Amino acid sequence: MFPIREFKKILYYHRTFEEYKRLKNDVNFLKARMVGLEEVVRENTQLEKLLEFKRKLIYSSVAANVVGRDPSFWNSSMIIDKGAKDGIKEGLSVVNSLGVVGKVVEVAEDSSKVILLTDPQFSVAALLQRTRETGLISGTLQGICRLRFVDENANIVVGDKVITSSLSSNFPEHLIIGEVVEIIEEPNSSSVQFLVQPSVSLSQIEKVLVVIKE
Repeated sequence: MFPIREFKKILYYHRTFEEYKRLKNDVNFLKARMVGLEEVVRENTQLEKLLEFKRKLIYSSVAANVVGRDPSFWNSSMIIDKGAKDGIKEGLSVVNSLGVVGKVVEVAEDSSKVILLTDPQFSVAALLQRTRETGLISGTLQGICRLRFVDENANIVVGDKVITSSLSSNFPEHLIIGEVVEIIEEPNSSSVQFLVQPSVSLSQIEKVLVVIKE
């Protein structure tokens, strides 16, 4: 009688363990599916925002996906999946629904290289939205931008919004660039540095618009 009870226990344990493994596999499958669905929702949300922004632009534009980044220069440049055959040319501005991203510097048939606004080679004419002061935005490679050539008596404060100016030859005017986050007065000098935090999170860019300004 004892061996039969033990055999039943072993059989019950085996069945229970098999059921546990099956349920665990089902749970893992459902978790993976949920992650996939969350990515679909996130991607659709990004597309909706980009399309809404595209509709508001007064210039034509080409939507592109980010397909490459150099790990050594993450805040410097990226590769997009649109090129000459899509009407992309060097110098065109690159934006998304949050603001300025960068500009095209190299064009191949099916792809293009974009330098980001935090690259030292990048520059764009800028306007302080509140005071209407003009200046030039350039990159620093530290994930932040510098506002230069501003009148030394300009009334600029932390939090001021910086937008593209009509003086820009490549960018549509009134696109958000970022906001002033720090004002640095140079010792023994009358010059002042204005640091601007980009409105776009450059490390998270997946989709952009290339503006065809003609």
